[in-house]
Amino acid sequence: MGSIFLTTAVGRRIRRYFVRSEPHHQALASMQGLMSGALRKNGWQVAEAMGETTPYAMQHVLDRAKWDCDGMRDALRAYLLETLAASNAVLVVDETGFLKKGDTSAGVQRQYSGTAGRIENCQVGVFLSYSSSHGHALLDRELYLPKSWTDDQERCRQAHVPASVTFATKPELAARMLERTLNTGLPAAWVSGDPVYGSALQLRADLEARKQAYALAVTCKEHVEVQGTCRRVEKTST
Repeated sequence: MGSIFLTTAVGRRIRRYFVRSEPHHQALASMQGLMSGALRKNGWQVAEAMGETTPYAMQHVLDRAKWDCDGMRDALRAYLLETLAASNAVLVVDETGFLKKGDTSAGVQRQYSGTAGRIENCQVGVFLSYSSSHGHALLDRELYLPKSWTDDQERCRQAHVPASVTFATKPELAARMLERTLNTGLPAAWVSGDPVYGSALQLRADLEARKQAYALAVTCKEHVEVQGTCRRVEKTST
């Protein structure tokens, strides 16, 4: 009953972001399938959990149906503000790779994938999650587009990448998500991330400018300020 109630409540909240009712109902079915007892949550097993013979209808929602994904993101943030917000919460920035076989998926190329632990043909997404004493959830996302993509306008056009999209580093993508989130007033005691983000001086400077505490890992070669003195991390006593 809990999952049915949640799906119904969420369904009312997100209906306006779908052009047609069918994708809206299918999106809710997908959500309910993700909350089911299926051992694996891939497309086929989620579809089977909801009594469907194939995952094609669910894939249609993600691939071709018309809906406002950024509006859904903002609705999710508002929902988290109501349900998970806490002064001791932590915003976590991290990336993950999605292994691919071909070369037409937006952003795909041979690059390091933390999922595989090596260089693979994959897409890389940068994600922002929210964790508090009340629970945790993914909050925002950005697809990393390497320069091999942003420098090839025809390739981007064929993959339906908007012409306005330009190259951005992973820390720059993280900064966009953090700005969107922190500007809404969602409370966070800390921002955390690995050296990919901790070594980005501009990201750290932006957080300091808004007086947002952070705990970002850095490499040993980085310089940090300790008691008014700039020191190399490996030479800083603990």
